[in-house]
Amino acid sequence: MKNQYAVPMRELPPLVQEFAAYKSGIQNCSQKTVSEYLLDLRTFLRYVVASRDGIDLDGEDFLAIDISDLDLKFIGSIRTTEIYSFLQYTGSVRKNLWAAKARKLVSIRMFYRYLVTKTKQLDTNPAADIESPKRKQTLPKFLSLEESLLLLDTVKNDKNSRNVVRDYTIITLFLNCGMRVSELCGIDLNDINREIESLRVTGKGAKERIIYLNEACKTALAEYLPIRLAEKNGRSDKEKALFLSGQNNRISVKTVQWMVYKYLDMAGLGERRLSVHKLRHTAATLMYQTGAVDVRVLKDILGHEQLNTTQIYTHVSSASMQEAMSHNPLSGVKRKSKNTKENQEND
Repeated sequence: MKNQYAVPMRELPPLVQEFAAYKSGIQNCSQKTVSEYLLDLRTFLRYVVASRDGIDLDGEDFLAIDISDLDLKFIGSIRTTEIYSFLQYTGSVRKNLWAAKARKLVSIRMFYRYLVTKTKQLDTNPAADIESPKRKQTLPKFLSLEESLLLLDTVKNDKNSRNVVRDYTIITLFLNCGMRVSELCGIDLNDINREIESLRVTGKGAKERIIYLNEACKTALAEYLPIRLAEKNGRSDKEKALFLSGQNNRISVKTVQWMVYKYLDMAGLGERRLSVHKLRHTAATLMYQTGAVDVRVLKDILGHEQLNTTQIYTHVSSASMQEAMSHNPLSGVKRKSKNTKENQEND
């Protein structure tokens, strides 16, 4: 069977291969998620070998370390202090930011949890009590309402693209539904209900959710679907994808990213350095700030597992804060200075 992950299985210890099979086959994790676990564990185990054997941690020798024969005795010998040292190494040498370091710690913790609680091959998890790297609190980048309208108008008025209706529909769904790019690419024709009132997406962990469509999305889809279903655009049983590429295959994440970047540049928003994911941020922010959407409802719309993930969208723009301050009934009360009173008496 062809290897489906980013790391060839032959490069990994048998225990890591078993862990990958468990995450994929039993817990139904996505291929992308399992690949990330394997990449992190390969780097971690190479680090432990290198640090113990005095191998350069930042060179070709590190990448050449063979970990395929590491057994339970070696993996069980790894201590908490070595995990702390690894996390420090990922920041100082590999220049990983908090998110990458946190993901690596999760991978290590999950691997040892599997060995301790699922297969009971080890007694202790050396990563169990390590705190996740602290996240630097930053507000998500997003488009304002005016910038969102400008982006939509830019797509609508593009006279040179033969995929303008498809692209307009994609960006409309991003800005209104807040879906992830992988979720959008994975939508099939039969995921849309007959009345075009809702659609089904598959999110992280292969979890499905229903997204209800507003009038903008319904109108865009109603215009796009006849084009999609035309024979010249790949009407066949072999390809059920809602959005197709120029080769009549399911549209890829990279193609969608390229298309969004193109239109951001055309709209004069390229200097903002916005990613496709920022359109998801935009939808969430606009729904919360101007649509009075409860944060718990927003959590379900976005497909978040935890409420604290959604709460980043409860930030308030500086303009909103300024407006709120102006509504204070005391905002117009001013103290008249003595000089002002004297001047009035002299007039």
